[in-house]
Amino acid sequence: MEQFGSIKIKLDELIQKRGISKNKLCQRAQLQHTQLNHFCKNEITRLDTDVLARICTVLDCRIEDLLEFVPPSPNGSQ
Repeated sequence: MEQFGSIKIKLDELIQKRGISKNKLCQRAQLQHTQLNHFCKNEITRLDTDVLARICTVLDCRIEDLLEFVPPSPNGSQ
């Protein structure tokens, strides 16, 4: 699948930029800590649009602030 590029989740950067604790984000966005940690470590394989909407609402950001498309490298591998 890497021949098509990948999606980078920039949640960890956004948390730092917004100055909110992970605990507070979990509470306000109704996330479990393990779920949040998977997002922060970019270890998510399936994105839940409801979760993304809650994160964007709490962090007052747009989806493109949270997700970034990383195109495939020219030789087809990452």
